[in-house]
Amino acid sequence: MRSELHVPSDLRFLTIVENWLLGSLELDLSGHTDWPRQSNRLRLVLAEAYSNVVRHAHRDRPNLPVVLRLELKDRDIALEVWDHGQGYDLSTYMAPSPEDLQDGGYGWLIMNRLMDRVEYCLQVDGRNCLKLHASLPDLKKV
Repeated sequence: MRSELHVPSDLRFLTIVENWLLGSLELDLSGHTDWPRQSNRLRLVLAEAYSNVVRHAHRDRPNLPVVLRLELKDRDIALEVWDHGQGYDLSTYMAPSPEDLQDGGYGWLIMNRLMDRVEYCLQVDGRNCLKLHASLPDLKKV
């Protein structure tokens, strides 16, 4: 299954983005995996990725679209989040430490902890792409 969504850079569309992702996946996955647990995991990752694009990459430019691409093969999920921002240099990223009470910087950490693989491609055809991959456990084997 493949699906694609073009959505404005506006946090008011977060519910639409979440419904698109979870609704698309639930059709194929709800009887094959612990859907309530997995949907919460995916909702958090998507909310972090989409809100980062809106708040940072497209800051104050809601006319720029965010493109989301989803591919599902068996229980393997590939989600891409495309933006038109300047991009983020991951070599400058420093994971937050709890004692620092840091305001930001947790998104990359959260996404990497909840997904099997996270990739960030800087400036591909004038856009950036965050690639999120996960293989969901089979309910029958858990």
